[in-house]
Amino acid sequence: MISYRLRGLVNLHAGITMAVAGSLFITYASSVKFLPVVDVSPNVNLPGYLLCVVAGMIASTRLLNAYGSRFHRLTWVDAARITTRQVICVALFIFALMFALKDRNLSRLFVGTYLCLCWALLLFFNQGLPRLLSRIAFQKAHKLPTLFIGSSTQRTRLRTWLAKNEALGIQPVGFLSETSEDSRREGEFPFLGSTQNLRDVVREKSVAQVILLELPESLTQIREIIAICQDSGCRVLIYNNLGDQLQHPLIPISEEGHHFYTLQEEPLEDPLNRILKRIYDIAVSLPVVLFILPGLCAWVWFLQRLQAPGRLFFTQARVGQRGRPFSIYKFRSMYAASYNADVEARQASKGDKRIYPFGVFLRRSSLDEFPQFINVLKGEMSIVGPRPHLAVHDEEFARLTKAYRTRFFVKPGITGLAQTQGYRGEIVDQQLLHKRIHFDLQYVTSWSVWLDIQITMKTLKQVIFTPPSAY
Repeated sequence: MISYRLRGLVNLHAGITMAVAGSLFITYASSVKFLPVVDVSPNVNLPGYLLCVVAGMIASTRLLNAYGSRFHRLTWVDAARITTRQVICVALFIFALMFALKDRNLSRLFVGTYLCLCWALLLFFNQGLPRLLSRIAFQKAHKLPTLFIGSSTQRTRLRTWLAKNEALGIQPVGFLSETSEDSRREGEFPFLGSTQNLRDVVREKSVAQVILLELPESLTQIREIIAICQDSGCRVLIYNNLGDQLQHPLIPISEEGHHFYTLQEEPLEDPLNRILKRIYDIAVSLPVVLFILPGLCAWVWFLQRLQAPGRLFFTQARVGQRGRPFSIYKFRSMYAASYNADVEARQASKGDKRIYPFGVFLRRSSLDEFPQFINVLKGEMSIVGPRPHLAVHDEEFARLTKAYRTRFFVKPGITGLAQTQGYRGEIVDQQLLHKRIHFDLQYVTSWSVWLDIQITMKTLKQVIFTPPSAY
């Protein structure tokens, strides 16, 4: 029920903002004849471009759903992010029509100034309109007097949720509990007795919604509570505290009438998302391999000959997606030496004597990682993802860190969210490992193309301005 209220709020907001963007286009196009600089040719197909504005706003509606239960509490930063994406969608539709029609009559200055005005106007609507709509739509007759059934422990867990959703019309009237301690405990909700008083309380308080904070011990008691609520015309919500019991957040999944819980979101299980990520990987890595890597190889090879003769590349077995081994390519940054498993497994440290002088620069600037763009083209790695480790390190880290192997759900990357947060280089203590894996798992569960672009740009900045942890 609450989800329907939110969905309706989003749809109302989308309709109003679409009307605002369209009205601004009509008003601005009609008023430019009074402006000394901006001009619109009478041959321009304004109705067609108006449809582009509407289509762009409709296409951006999906972005609003991403804010879920906090849509009615958007901050200025949230509003700016939404507005920017809306204007980009509108601009793409307008430019697509201009390209398709080869239209030279539409003033680029008109389009640019309209998009700027649209951004400024939509920013205020995106920040303030959801709150205004929720106050109008869910006041007085549309408020939901809500009764809670369960212990004070579970009620405390929902305090923040209640505070955030009060704007959606949830109005607590009190709670029922079988625990005698709860009857004596002061709180924000009045104690109204045990579940035996349910029918009377529902009638006296005009309760519209009952929330079960925990399942009663007896199945008969549960059925009785549900029957009373149905007889009284009350909605029933059952709070799922399985995640609290397991001490792990759970994600509900419905499959053909069957309900399951999983431990994390996996955006890259969506085939379309995988295709988008692969397109991004190829779009970035192919120009690097064709135009940058050959010259870089020649330069590195020449300096290696002077300081540390040996092979150009260093290859090493690493563990990739789903635990599959692959050979990673790097520019050799250490002196050539015969193979020794114990020596290879040792992490490079600051001032490591195995690294020759130019190798220090390669590692610090991350230029030694550039051959991994070949791994990306081969499909073994991605531009962005958790950094791959040696199999021996994976075994060690898995023993020290909870859910470590979840990072194998996606391809390893040349760079990652953890690295852009400053967690790169040698792992010197367990706390550092926990932080790095935390960001790796966060990437797995919250992937988006935009996140990949952000991480790539931050990494590029770190290549130019190297952080202290790079050595």
